[in-house]
Amino acid sequence: MAELKIGRMMMGVCQTNCYFIYEEGRSEVIFVDPADKGGYIYDALAERGFTVAGILLTHGHFDHIWGVEELREKSGAKVYAYEGERELLGDAGMNVSAQAGRACTVDADIYVKDGGEITIAGMTCRLIATPGHTGGSCCYYFAESGFLISGDTLFAESVGRTDFPTGSMSEIVRSIKEKLFVLPDETKVYPGHGGATTIAHEKEYNPFCG
Repeated sequence: MAELKIGRMMMGVCQTNCYFIYEEGRSEVIFVDPADKGGYIYDALAERGFTVAGILLTHGHFDHIWGVEELREKSGAKVYAYEGERELLGDAGMNVSAQAGRACTVDADIYVKDGGEITIAGMTCRLIATPGHTGGSCCYYFAESGFLISGDTLFAESVGRTDFPTGSMSEIVRSIKEKLFVLPDETKVYPGHGGATTIAHEKEYNPFCG
């Protein structure tokens, strides 16, 4: 397999990190968390010669899902999510989109179990269930390339907020310690907001998970 590359678009009122993963020399991308402008994302990628082969959701909050339907419609790509997030994705109150002024629900095409492998356009990742930010939050681990898309579970020296529906501080800390801190220290972490970090750095400096 060719080396995987990762690109980022920072979009929306919450400055959400939207990532696209692709193999060097190929046009297909996996897109993660299409923020609030699916059409813009599709067009911006097309201008660079990219096509969306699949859409991954780390969790169901409004600032990560508002662009899903438009991107799915334009690209024809299937949407993947952790099976534990189905209820929140389908409830505009629980996913906070109604309170944010643009009620939105999403039904993924494929719901994946914890530990399930996903292969899209020859690129493979593993879904790691990390409840805490929401009850069905998850991360995507690209083992061969040594990086993790952590959504709003793990940030650089911080963790996701837990005061929205289905959130739990004890669960998010447990998820990080038991599911993420067991990954190789050199694993690069790309969070849903803010800058990138590594597992080694967070094990030493994250004040929430000491």
